[in-house]
Amino acid sequence: MEEKKLEEKIGKIPVIFKELKETDPDLYGKVMGLDQVIWADGALSRQTKKVIAIAIAAALRDGHAVRAQMAGAANLGVSKEEIEEGLRVAFLLAGMPAYVHGKTALEEYLGNRPKK
Repeated sequence: MEEKKLEEKIGKIPVIFKELKETDPDLYGKVMGLDQVIWADGALSRQTKKVIAIAIAAALRDGHAVRAQMAGAANLGVSKEEIEEGLRVAFLLAGMPAYVHGKTALEEYLGNRPKK
């Protein structure tokens, strides 16, 4: 049930959460509780939080996180234009490599470029 609630909030549950449920149920419960709080609609919508998460992951050049957040964003109805705008903010604050990393991942996710 927790996974279904989280999936509704973030759009996609990382595989690691499913594995964690088996390997460390106590930690899993704590992580799921924190995720429920973080991803809940509040002053910021879930969609806005996803754009922020994508921009942060791009700034950190974390390819796995960028792809996972984009998959979740697509499930929540976040548009390509919203993601691109978030990536431009990352570019301003984290530099060209962050923008290029995120933009390349977006194009790959949307099928416009071959994957590396």
